[in-house]
Amino acid sequence: MATVYLYWISTALLSLLYFASAAMYIAKGDFVRKAQAELGYTAPLLVPFMIVIKLLGPIAVLWHFNVALSDLAYVGILYHLVLSGLAHLGVRKPKGAIPAAVGLILLVASFATQNAARELQSPYAPAFAPASTAIEAPFN
Repeated sequence: MATVYLYWISTALLSLLYFASAAMYIAKGDFVRKAQAELGYTAPLLVPFMIVIKLLGPIAVLWHFNVALSDLAYVGILYHLVLSGLAHLGVRKPKGAIPAAVGLILLVASFATQNAARELQSPYAPAFAPASTAIEAPFN
């Protein structure tokens, strides 16, 4: 049961992180464009593209109607968080990498525990033993 709670809490927090980021991209577009330029990204269509990605990724994970699409969303979020963290570290702004690090922790917790909470099982997520059989006597 704790695994199910861990899944839903980590997934909700990860989704909240992404939805809040998308909201900031929408509300403060000029600030975001300037911040991305400081990281070395000046593509004019990057902000609208990232808004869509930051909304669709968590929706695919939360909705979970298709396991392959959900797993693809997890991979996309993983790449985004790793590249975001590395971009901030590359320009020597380690504080900017903190949200990416937190997101990575939440992502790993969500992905690893999804099969305990979801009916549609991912073939790539680790399987957890039920609590009653997880601890066995050492000398039986």
